[in-house]
Amino acid sequence: MDWKLEVVVIPVADVDRAKLFYEEQAGFTVDHDTRLRDGVRVVQLTPPGSACSIVVGTGVISSAPGSVKGLQLAVPDIEKAHAELAARGVAVSPVQHFVAGSRVDGHGEAWNNFVFFNDPDGNGWAVQEVPSAA
Repeated sequence: MDWKLEVVVIPVADVDRAKLFYEEQAGFTVDHDTRLRDGVRVVQLTPPGSACSIVVGTGVISSAPGSVKGLQLAVPDIEKAHAELAARGVAVSPVQHFVAGSRVDGHGEAWNNFVFFNDPDGNGWAVQEVPSAA
């Protein structure tokens, strides 16, 4: 049996601000923005090419806004990803890699090239370059 990760819920303080950030700055597609009942709103967004979406909303999670860290996207070209995020106004780190557990500016070996950013609430994202042969 296949088990597929479909949705990750991201806690945010302001749903409209988060929706705007993920759609306009991170480049995610808005799949739907649904008000189920008073106090429950679900906004689902999907990164381009991803089979997994995120959900932001009200009444959908009790975690503190900004408490999610370590979300990771995979891209074939880290420089292009960095340029796209920066052009959309995202405060994105320079290209970095890991040496002995610490982040160092510049490119590393295959599988070790990243950029990092946070959403407006501080939820943390990494973007990893995945070699095309993988």
